[in-house]
Amino acid sequence: MEQLIDAFLDHLTVERGLASNTRIAYRADLAQFVDFLHSRGVEHLNDARRQLITEYLLHRRKGGLSARSLSRHLAAIRTFCRFLSREKLLVADPTQTIDSPKLWRTLPHSLDYEEVGRLLDAPDTRTKLGIRDKAMLEFMYATGLRVSEVAHIKLSDINFEAGFLRSLGKGSKERIVPIGRQAIDWMQRYLHEARGSFAGADTVGEVFLSTRGQPLSRKTIWVLIKKYARRAGISKNIMPHTLRHSFASHLLNNGGDLRVIQEMLGHADISTTQIYTHVDQQRLKETHYRFHPRSGRR
Repeated sequence: MEQLIDAFLDHLTVERGLASNTRIAYRADLAQFVDFLHSRGVEHLNDARRQLITEYLLHRRKGGLSARSLSRHLAAIRTFCRFLSREKLLVADPTQTIDSPKLWRTLPHSLDYEEVGRLLDAPDTRTKLGIRDKAMLEFMYATGLRVSEVAHIKLSDINFEAGFLRSLGKGSKERIVPIGRQAIDWMQRYLHEARGSFAGADTVGEVFLSTRGQPLSRKTIWVLIKKYARRAGISKNIMPHTLRHSFASHLLNNGGDLRVIQEMLGHADISTTQIYTHVDQQRLKETHYRFHPRSGRR
């Protein structure tokens, strides 16, 4: 295949005036692809099916390559295959139906149930700040609000008796979100035992305050979440929306309706919510192993 790559690059240099740097990049990308094919026992591109090319791209993605770099790799492979097809050196172009990796969406980071439990238990509730932080974490996991929405939520937005809150999300779009019983209990404990002792608590409408009576900023909330994740021994890369992602994933895993979850998250497009419909691969394997008659268990 190396000779085919040379012929391809010569064609691009002559026909398209390929710059030397671009030629070097193309050669490097194609050489890595060919090495991958050889590692799979494939010696000719006619034996490289679409699935194998997708597998190569996923392999590079797992290795840390960005979607932009993957798109460049695919462009090189696609142009190479088109050239070989025109030259009658390839029976069929396996790249025709492969989407650009720019369209691939990274699954959001989320925590499993045990990790969420450890995170929620991390604050020291013997202190007023610990009670505040415990209430905030319970509230975030119970509602799936964005960090910016949590920072701006006001006491007047919450109906504790009904168990609902009103939130203004992106584009000032209002939505109603339920709050679970545990979150309500911790919120009320925070309001009764801690918030009133913070400076200016009687004059500030936001729920979550610093000891100086200032509303917690989005950045401060993120810092607090990361602090408690470390305290809980969670090694995953915690992001600002980790609890929001966990909220959505856990609802779906337990049979929640996608449209209802879309409404609670405040997504304008259902496709944004559908990113949470991924199936946990380990759980999939365990189910197959336990229940399929020819899985090897029996």
